[in-house]
Amino acid sequence: MSLALPLSGSLAWWGTAWLRGRVVVDLLLDAVLASDATHVVGGLPGVDGSVPLARALAEIRIIGVGSLGLALPAPGDPVGVGGPPEFSAAALEAGEAVVAGPLGLVPRRVGAAVEWTAYAASPRQVTDVGDADRALRRGLQEAATALADLGVARWRPEAADALMNLHHPPRLAPPPGTPGRCADLAGRALQALAIVDLALADDGGALDVAEISARHAALAPLGALSRRGLVAACSPEVWPERGPSDTT
Repeated sequence: MSLALPLSGSLAWWGTAWLRGRVVVDLLLDAVLASDATHVVGGLPGVDGSVPLARALAEIRIIGVGSLGLALPAPGDPVGVGGPPEFSAAALEAGEAVVAGPLGLVPRRVGAAVEWTAYAASPRQVTDVGDADRALRRGLQEAATALADLGVARWRPEAADALMNLHHPPRLAPPPGTPGRCADLAGRALQALAIVDLALADDGGALDVAEISARHAALAPLGALSRRGLVAACSPEVWPERGPSDTT
């Protein structure tokens, strides 16, 4: 897995910064689109057809939305999604979504473009940043111990190297106004997700079915904690009060 925010995480961070007046729209579009040709949004209430991302965010601002949040649902674990069923199903299929007050935006890549579809979204619950951070730190320690016991260095040396590098998570470049603690948590969560992906990438290297099961059992909790951490880091409704380490 790439040590970069998912598309919905980038939109949550930069869209929030724009809604709060901390960045201009050109910076937002540069950060979210990156190398994509364009992003359009369809299904917005009262708006016919699909419109460019900047117009969609303006419509979202008009209805009183002040921030955007990330959702990373997985089968049996709808992290960041509160329903209703239509939005939940679409977000689960995509593996990610943005929650914008009463709306949910689900991305779909089409060639060099991204099409976002808007759905009605119900209120959701998101883990507090502090709780998510502490739980992820514990989960990383427990997973490291479990994978060492399973001989991760033998069957997946890249995962072992990543575990040895836990004190050096990737440094992200969040927009102004993003709490420093959230940027750190996002980097640690991405690092943990990468470890999970690396460790599960080659089940053919396991000795038997029992070892495969043990590997999945050791990593499933870390994957869930990582997604919760990343959602908290990219969901302003649970951000801590600003402090000296926050971005400006």
